[in-house]
Amino acid sequence: MGIRIKFMGGVRTVTGSKHLIANDHTKVLVDCGLFQGRRDESFERNSTFSFEPDGIDALILSHAHIDHSGNIPSLVKKGFRGRIVTTDATRDLCTAMLPDSGHIQEEDIKYVNKIHKRKGLPARMPLYTREDADRSLEFFSGHPYDQRVNIADGASVTFYDAGHVLGSAIPLIEMQSGGEPVRIAYAVDLGRDDMPILKDPETPPGIDYLFLESTYGGRVHSSADEMKDKLADIVNGTIERGGKIIIPSFALERTQLVAYYLNQLIAENRMTEIPIYVDSPLAVNITEVFLRHPECYNEEMNRLFLSGADPLGCNRFTYIKDVDESKRLNERRGPMIIISASGMCEAGRILHHLKNNIGDPNNTVLVVGYMAKNTLGRRIVEKHDEVKIFGAKHRLRAQVAVLNAFSAHADRNELFDFVKPLKKTVKRIFVVHGDEDQSEKLYDLLAEKGFPVHLPVPDEEIELA
Repeated sequence: MGIRIKFMGGVRTVTGSKHLIANDHTKVLVDCGLFQGRRDESFERNSTFSFEPDGIDALILSHAHIDHSGNIPSLVKKGFRGRIVTTDATRDLCTAMLPDSGHIQEEDIKYVNKIHKRKGLPARMPLYTREDADRSLEFFSGHPYDQRVNIADGASVTFYDAGHVLGSAIPLIEMQSGGEPVRIAYAVDLGRDDMPILKDPETPPGIDYLFLESTYGGRVHSSADEMKDKLADIVNGTIERGGKIIIPSFALERTQLVAYYLNQLIAENRMTEIPIYVDSPLAVNITEVFLRHPECYNEEMNRLFLSGADPLGCNRFTYIKDVDESKRLNERRGPMIIISASGMCEAGRILHHLKNNIGDPNNTVLVVGYMAKNTLGRRIVEKHDEVKIFGAKHRLRAQVAVLNAFSAHADRNELFDFVKPLKKTVKRIFVVHGDEDQSEKLYDLLAEKGFPVHLPVPDEEIELA
C-alpha cells in the first residue's frame, strides 16, 4: 500500500486545519488547528479526534496562527508524544501563543460560567488550560528554512518561506512509497508578493502533490497603496466624528502590519496623531519575537531596522499588558484607536471593547482580517442589527468598515500565479482551507486551466497513485 492522505480539518471551511499523511510505517500529522465557530460545535470538534493521538509519529506545523496550531495542547493532552517540527520563529511564537490561548480559554469560561450561574445553567470546562499548553511546548523542535529534517521512519521535511506570517512555511514532505520518495508540498497558508515586513513566498522544487489554500480563491485584493489610502480615510472620518476605531486583529502579523501602516500615515502627516493602543499582551510578546527574527524580513524591513528606524511604532503606540489599564480604555473619551485580539472576535479583550463600543454610531469597527462563518466577527461584517457577546445581545450601531487587502493570504490571481509553473509536473492539487464557495471557485479555475485538481470533503481519505 502506498501513501494515504486523510483530510480532517480546514476542508471546505477556513479554521481547524488538520491533515494526516501516512504509509505502512509512518503517520505524520500536518497542522493541528482550532476550529472556530459556535461555542458548542467548536468544543465538540476540538475535543475529539478521529484517530489515536498516541499513534502519530510526528506533527509538522506550517505556522503559528491558532487555526493551524491552536489545538496542539489537546493533542498532547490526549496522548501524542511525537516531535512537533516547525521553523525557529514559529516555535518561538507558539511559546507565547499557546499558553495565551489556554489562559484566554480559562478566563472566558470563568466569565461565561458567571452568566450560566445566574441563568441556572451548568458550568462549562475549558478545552485546555495554560498548564496543558505549557506541557505541549516540550515537544517542539525548531529548524531553519531550506534544511532537510528527518522526522520519522522514511519521512523528512524541508521548510520553504510561505511569506504569510513570521516563520510561516511551505513544508515539503518526502515520504517513501514502494521504495520511491513522494514529495508533498503544503501551501496552507500562502502569503503575497510585495508586502511590507516579510519576504515573498518561495516555491519548493520537485512537487508531486500540492495542498493549496483557497481563503480568497474567488476574490482579488486591492493594492497595498489603495489599502493605505482607505485606511487613512476611515481613520480620519472617525476622528471627525469624535469616535473610536476598534480594530479586531490577529496578534500575529496583522497587528504588526496595521501598526506599520498607521506609523507611516502619521509620519507622512496623512492622519491626525491620536492615541493608539495595542491592547493585547500576546501582541506585545509577538512583537518582541518579531525583533528576534530578522531572517524573516524582506530587504526594506532589514534596512529600516539597521538604520535605527521604528517601523512598527514601538515608541509611538501604547502597548498594554495590564488588565486594569485595558479596562480603563473603556472609560476614556475622544478619538483613539484600539487594536486588540482575537482576530475573529471569538475570545480575548476585543470582546470587552466591542461590548462597550459597538452601540455608538460615532465609532468604527475596522475589520482587517478574514472572519470565518459563525464567528462574531462574521456577524459584524454582515452588519447584523444585534450580536451576542458573552451570551448577551448588543445593538450594532457603530460603523463597520472592511479592508480585506490587509490580508496575508494570497488572492485568486496570486494563487494561480503560484501554481502556474507546476502545470506539467504536479500530479494533483488538493484545494483546502476556504469557505466552500471560495474553494469551489478556485477549483473551477484550476480545472478550467487543465490542472489535475481535487476538492476533498471532510474526513475523506485517498491513496496517492
